Amino acid sequence: MKDKRILYVSSEVIPYLPETEISSMSFEAPRMVNNQGGQIRIFMPRFGNINERRHQLHEVIRLSGMNLVINDLDMPLIIKVASIPKERMQVYFIDNEDYFKRKATLTDEEGNLFPDNDERAIFFAKGVIETVKKLNWSPDIIHVNGWLSSLLPLYLRNYYGNEPLFSEAKIVTSVYNQDFEGTLDNQMHKKVLFDGLENEQVKHLKKPNYVNLMKTAVDNSDAVVIAGDNIPDELKKYLSKLAKPVLGYKNREEFAQAYQEFYTKQVLS
Repeated sequence: MKDKRILYVSSEVIPYLPETEISSMSFEAPRMVNNQGGQIRIFMPRFGNINERRHQLHEVIRLSGMNLVINDLDMPLIIKVASIPKERMQVYFIDNEDYFKRKATLTDEEGNLFPDNDERAIFFAKGVIETVKKLNWSPDIIHVNGWLSSLLPLYLRNYYGNEPLFSEAKIVTSVYNQDFEGTLDNQMHKKVLFDGLENEQVKHLKKPNYVNLMKTAVDNSDAVVIAGDNIPDELKKYLSKLAKPVLGYKNREEFAQAYQEFYTKQVLS
C-alpha cells in the first residue's frame, strides 16, 4: 500500500462518535494503510454531538466559504479538521449550520430519522468532492462507509463524471448490516434529479430505504466489501449477481491482510 492514496468517506469514525461496526472500520482501515506508508484522507460529517473542544476541531478557512446547491437552495459549506491522537491521521469534517448543528447524528430522541437526512446525504457527498477538489488531491481508491455516504459514488460517476482529479480513482463501497428502518424523504430522487442526473441513475431512490441506498452506491462502485456479518437478504442476493469484485465478510482480526490484497490485486489491478 506504500504511496497509494486512499480517500475514506464515512458517516462515523472513532474517536469522534461511539464505537460501532462502521466507526471502528472507518478508523482501523485508514490506520492500517497509514502504517504501511500509504497516504490517506478521512472525511465525515461534523454532527452536533461531536465535542469540538475536546477533539480540537478547527475551521479551515481556505477550504470553507463556498455554497452548495441542494434542491435549489444555497447551503454554505464549512470545513473543519482535527487529528486523531497518536495516529498521525487527519480527519476532515463537513459542516453546515442547518444540517449538522443539532445535537444528534441521524435520529431524534425517539429514534425517528430526521426528515432532512436525504438532503444531508446530498450535501455530504457534494461537500466531500468539492473539498477534495480544493485540496487538489487525486485518490487511487475512494472507500465509502455508511448509508449517509451512499450518494458519493452516484455523484462521482455522474454529476462529477468529467472531473479529471477523479478519472483514475476506483470506488469501493462497504455494505454493513441493516442500518435503519423505513425510508428517507420520498421526494429524494427528485432532489437528485435537480442536479441533472437521469431517471435511470436514480431509480432505486424512488423508494429510499436502506437497501435501495446501498444498491445505488454499489451500482456506481468498482468493487464492494461486505462489512457486516448479517446484511439484508435482498442485498446478499443483489451482490451475488454483480460482475465486479466483492470481498466477503472479515472480522477485525482478519481484515487487514484481506483488505490489502483486495485493494492491490482486485481493485487496482
